[in-house]
Amino acid sequence: MKQNNLGFFQKTVVGAQFLFVAFGATVLVPLLVGLDPSVALFTAGIGTLIFHAVTKGKVPIFLGSSFAFIAPIIKATELFGLPGTLCGLVAVGAVYGLMSLLIRLRGVGFIARLFPPVVVGPVIMLIGLSLAGTGVNMAKSNWPLAIIALLTTVVVSLFGKGLLRLIPIFAGIIIGYIAAAIYGIIDFQSIADAPWFAFPAFVRPELCWEAVIFMIPVAIAPVIEHIGDMYAINEVTGKDFVKDPGLHRTMLGDGLACVAASFIGGPPVTTYSEVTGAISLTKISDPAVLRIAALFGILFSVFGKVSALLKTIPEAVLGGIMLLLFGTIASVGINNLVKNRVDMGNTRNLVIVSLILTLGIGGAEMNFGGITMSGIGLSALVGVVLNLVIPQPKKKEEEIQ
Repeated sequence: MKQNNLGFFQKTVVGAQFLFVAFGATVLVPLLVGLDPSVALFTAGIGTLIFHAVTKGKVPIFLGSSFAFIAPIIKATELFGLPGTLCGLVAVGAVYGLMSLLIRLRGVGFIARLFPPVVVGPVIMLIGLSLAGTGVNMAKSNWPLAIIALLTTVVVSLFGKGLLRLIPIFAGIIIGYIAAAIYGIIDFQSIADAPWFAFPAFVRPELCWEAVIFMIPVAIAPVIEHIGDMYAINEVTGKDFVKDPGLHRTMLGDGLACVAASFIGGPPVTTYSEVTGAISLTKISDPAVLRIAALFGILFSVFGKVSALLKTIPEAVLGGIMLLLFGTIASVGINNLVKNRVDMGNTRNLVIVSLILTLGIGGAEMNFGGITMSGIGLSALVGVVLNLVIPQPKKKEEEIQ
């Protein structure tokens, strides 16, 4: 890896490219859940810098908005309001901290036993499937525009070369936006009226225990995703960051970044596989480059016209991209089951997967002492409990021993 032979100017250019790779996905999440995209850019930058501080500046990772929380944020905002939802998201960061402590004390194997593929796979599937209706409803506001954005995203995913292949979402947004402008759908007046420089619209959380209980179980999938991403960056760089600085440090850094984002009105952040792919492609893994990308994110967040531009993206363009995006997330869950060879002929596994999916898709709600749980959070919690209480078949128990 070419890490230490780049000058400052070269690092700056590469850092800008890495932010470009993460930009589309980072701003898409807040646009879908009703948050300020400028806040998301700001928290992606701040979160990345926090992560690097906790991990001693050794791990080349960029943190951006997490797709896992789109459906929970939408639902929680309806139930508890945005300030209450942000309180729940702060608690997600606390879960990361707890997982960090458990990894430090018990090792990664403990987390794998608590959240095996038979639980994580269907939970990831729910993250995508629960938003399928939202994607269709947004797309049908203008099907031709939605199809243009969708086809662009698909074509770039399949046939794009180099860095272009890493930004299918961004490409879909750009081409869809241009098409909308040609059709005369976009009102540019709001962009003209917006100031050149403006602080993001920060929002403070308010204590809401119901939102905390609602959000905590949702952290299961991102925790597992974080572990997978750490092993992926190990492969790309040829280093073992799980040992140095340690998986407990990377998990803690991710958690503190989530807490910081939630305290000012941003979506939870997560390690971005797109940027890891860019590192693999460019062969540049100097962590300093990722910190420069973070600074660019913070810089762009204070340009008022950037935020105004993002808010003019038509609903149908976002809907078209969502049709592919959320289906892809569901497919990742299926692949998780297949890759880990989860035996669906095993009645135990069938029961766990079935109940997770039916409770989540069916919109089940349960009340515990005045606190209501529903959706992905309830399904994830049920999956974890079932995995712990339903005994393994004897043959499986012997293999584990």
